[in-house]
Amino acid sequence: MMAIAMRRAAAAATHAISSANSSSILTRHLHASSGKKKIVGVFYKAHEYAEMNPNFVGCAENALGIRNWLESQGHEYIVTDDKEGPDCELEKHIPDLHVLITTPFHPAYVTAERIKKAKNLQLLLTAGIGSDHVDLQAAAAAGLTVAEVTGSNVVSVAEDELMRILILVRNFLPGHNQVISGDWNVAGIAYRAYDLEGKTVGTVGCGRIGRLLLQRLKPFGCNLLYHDRIKMESELESQIGAKFEEDLDKMLPKCDIVVVNTPLTEKTKGMFDKERISKLKKGVLIVNNARGAIMDTQAVVDGCNSGHIGGYSGDVWYPQPAPKDHPWRYMPNQAMTPHISGTTIDAQLRYAAGVKDMLENYFKGEEFPAQHYIVKEGELASQYR
Repeated sequence: MMAIAMRRAAAAATHAISSANSSSILTRHLHASSGKKKIVGVFYKAHEYAEMNPNFVGCAENALGIRNWLESQGHEYIVTDDKEGPDCELEKHIPDLHVLITTPFHPAYVTAERIKKAKNLQLLLTAGIGSDHVDLQAAAAAGLTVAEVTGSNVVSVAEDELMRILILVRNFLPGHNQVISGDWNVAGIAYRAYDLEGKTVGTVGCGRIGRLLLQRLKPFGCNLLYHDRIKMESELESQIGAKFEEDLDKMLPKCDIVVVNTPLTEKTKGMFDKERISKLKKGVLIVNNARGAIMDTQAVVDGCNSGHIGGYSGDVWYPQPAPKDHPWRYMPNQAMTPHISGTTIDAQLRYAAGVKDMLENYFKGEEFPAQHYIVKEGELASQYR
């Protein structure tokens, strides 16, 4: 099953980065010339937690575990968590860096303005999956290469989505909060707790994460639906037991649970607005580990307040980090967390290894695996078009 999916993904990625007119783009030569390179990484601070696990490599203190390797080869490696505003640490290094490593969990927003200032920049690497914090059109126009570690945290995110579905369906959080507050009110939990079996679950977007989620949901006996640009192979679809829905707005009203698994693009930004949410089943449960900006923030709040949305859970916000007054923190029936689903220790080790592999290829002047490219030779990968 996974072999079929990976062959599909590799073929799609190869097609996405090929274009007849790519030669018209002025490309900053990706292959590293000899000599010292300046590499800047932007990651979240771990403070006292940095030393509690030797495999906690995704934080600023441990810097993907590649500092000694880079510096032993004569390269400069600057790492910071300070990424906002004209006087931040990142801004100081923009003019002369060659490679910028960012992460979706503490996104350094790579704007057109920053790209214009970065005269030496050749390569933008995402430690993880999801490069929407980069202005991809500006990167393409500037001839930059943007790549991410495709597949590095798909298991982590799919497992997290399944957990959130169960938390919402079983009305888990009110019971947990009762324990903490010293209460005991079974009725206050049971009146809106359900079984997952027999429910209709629809995923909006069915790439690697969406397919893994559907595979994990199959043993629960759910009715599984999916909407995507591409219909999966019949063999895989049959094995999973999922039904393709070409029309998103026809699928959504059928769903007891909606899971968002689509990238953030100009087309998907704000796609769950007040009108679309109003057409969902009353009491629908929504899980969104994709991107916060896919949802209309206030429409979600209004839906939770009215009860039209029976529960909302996710780890993505807009902006990130979420400000203390972000309304999703205070709406009812939410099970929100910081952006954590894709940064488990296992995922960190995978995306750290993937970044190192791509840097090795960069220094040698070799190509990356095709599925890792998000922007290459002026062309965006198909999922971002």
